[in-house]
Amino acid sequence: MSRVARSLIVFGWYLAGFGMGLVLVPNLLLGIFGLPPTEEVWIRVVGVLVLVIAYFNVRLGREEFLPHARLTVHARVGVLVFFVAFVLAGLAKPILILVGVIDLAGALWTAAALRSHARNATQPLVE
Repeated sequence: MSRVARSLIVFGWYLAGFGMGLVLVPNLLLGIFGLPPTEEVWIRVVGVLVLVIAYFNVRLGREEFLPHARLTVHARVGVLVFFVAFVLAGLAKPILILVGVIDLAGALWTAAALRSHARNATQPLVE
């Protein structure tokens, strides 16, 4: 397994845990982020969407699918940008930035693995 694949798979499992938390104990997670509890289904729907993204990361990591890896780097950086904007706009507590920082760390890990792969590639990942 390549370093690129490993970064996607590990991040996918992190997302799976987060998504399951949103589906099963949403108000616990909302409380951690300083958001009010809800009995509405929207937060569980978000959890399912996170689980879908987790599935893509794990499966496409196992398939060593390089285009997906590249795209996740851009998307995960964007998460931090949006979360910082939400905090600056007063829509969320600063703790939300921690989730964005975790996404950024995963993005940097994948980006570094992609650069290393490009320098050392004898067999390209699936294009």
